[in-house]
Amino acid sequence: MPSTPEEELRAAIDEDAGLKPGKHGSRRWLVLAFRITLSLGMLWFLVTKIGDSGSPEFPEWTWSTGLWLAGALLLTLAGIVLSAARWQAVLEAMGQHTRFGRLLSHYLAGQFVANVLPTTIGGDVLRVSRLSRDSGMGPTSFASVVLERLTGWVVLPAMTFFGFLVNPGLRHLGRATQVAISLAAGTLVLLALVVLAVASHRYGDVDAEKGWRRFLAAVSMGIHQLRLHPRQAFSVLAVGLAYQLVLVGAAVMAARAMGIDAAGPTALLAFFPAVAIAQVLPISISGLGVREGLFALFLRPLGVPTKQAVALGLLLYLLNLIVSLLGAPSFAIGGRRRATPAA
Repeated sequence: MPSTPEEELRAAIDEDAGLKPGKHGSRRWLVLAFRITLSLGMLWFLVTKIGDSGSPEFPEWTWSTGLWLAGALLLTLAGIVLSAARWQAVLEAMGQHTRFGRLLSHYLAGQFVANVLPTTIGGDVLRVSRLSRDSGMGPTSFASVVLERLTGWVVLPAMTFFGFLVNPGLRHLGRATQVAISLAAGTLVLLALVVLAVASHRYGDVDAEKGWRRFLAAVSMGIHQLRLHPRQAFSVLAVGLAYQLVLVGAAVMAARAMGIDAAGPTALLAFFPAVAIAQVLPISISGLGVREGLFALFLRPLGVPTKQAVALGLLLYLLNLIVSLLGAPSFAIGGRRRATPAA
């Protein structure tokens, strides 16, 4: 058994990838190096294109700035709590009952791994590993994390379309509008393809499958359980919507702290979900570069200077990083004790 958090994480990633313990190929490290290089390259490109001072523009410190930042930080933390609540709702629908405090500990540990350590897959893998150890139900644990992630991809496009519906002026911003709608529509198309793939094929046990077939088996298992428990399915979507709205609220407060009045609630309701969709693509580290570039693209037609848009993206990353640091204790000691499931 792994004796340290680092060994536990490494073993969990290898197990998820189907590798034998201790067998670490160079491919994973090459991919990581590529993503780090790409993130730094995109940030460098944005900074060189800013002009004027050549660096992102952060606000001067005032009491008002501090209050807006404190509000954004609290909402970011509330988002983590709601994420754990969404995970618990998914598990309830799948017949696995786990204490909320334990799930929150696992989620914080996963956030620490994903946002502080140089990897983005390890956070979810760590959650699966620790929950499986707690409950002894590996397939259900894996399926719950997959389904919890997918529910966010259902809510985000709907939020983008609703934002354009309530603010018609956002529909005529040229490339910014086109990219946001394309990301939302593309996400719905991919979700539809996943559902069709699951509906047209029968997949075996989650642990018996590998790679993309394991992912589809988890989706199939989760959808089947949600069909049997429609009330829990509604609860999962409701909590997922609340989570995303809280993150939009945090972005609005961060924009207010920076004096970006053009980035109002409806504008961020339309554009922030598109940023959230793109920044989880496995092409950079924690969305660095992708997030800032999209904020510059979306907010420039609203009169927001590129330097402020880039600074807003970096500020949101910093807030998320601060909250993720709260998961360090959970990462260090959260896997040393075994929790007994409630049922």
